[in-house]
Amino acid sequence: MGESESWAMVHAERAALAQDLAGLDDAQWNAGSLCTEFTVREVVAHLASGASLSTLRWMAGVIRYRFDFDAQNAYQQAQQLGADHGETLERFRRTVASTTKPPVPVAAMLGEVVVHGEDIRRPLRIRRDYPIATLTYVAEYYHRSNMTVPSKRRTQGLRLSATDGPFSGGAQNGAPVSGTTLALIMAMAGRSAYNAELAGEGAGVLAGAE
Repeated sequence: MGESESWAMVHAERAALAQDLAGLDDAQWNAGSLCTEFTVREVVAHLASGASLSTLRWMAGVIRYRFDFDAQNAYQQAQQLGADHGETLERFRRTVASTTKPPVPVAAMLGEVVVHGEDIRRPLRIRRDYPIATLTYVAEYYHRSNMTVPSKRRTQGLRLSATDGPFSGGAQNGAPVSGTTLALIMAMAGRSAYNAELAGEGAGVLAGAE
């Protein structure tokens, strides 16, 4: 897939999330997300941060925080929170069409907005009808990479197959795990809320993977 096509998917997912966020009330903005240490508002600020962080700024932060990536992420997130959730949303909206990124593939940026979008939507019972091509692209990236989340390690020895799309991958003779493409992505990202949606001999292995 070409870079321009990949970025188009990222921009579409950011725009869809911004639209969903526009209708949230104060309680929903302050609710916990599936990214358990963050509220909904903090996850949105984190997404805005990632979409505003060039390779040069990322390297400067790495040096400033002496390779403490958690401290660097916390600082960058704080810069995007603003005074209230209205400012947080506005700062995220400014990044919808951004092609700025740290030194990761565009597929990682797409995975981030899909996974963190679900971190927000699932607790708030908001459903997104994702294009299957978008989800398949993320699933293909995740099962081959440990760059942003240890998804390749979590699926070691497993054979994954989607029940709603063309995605399949992993060990040819591995223990089978099936589920919707979204459930497989979220399980690969370590989100236990989706474990019950998995089936197959290897489902428990993926569900328990660190």
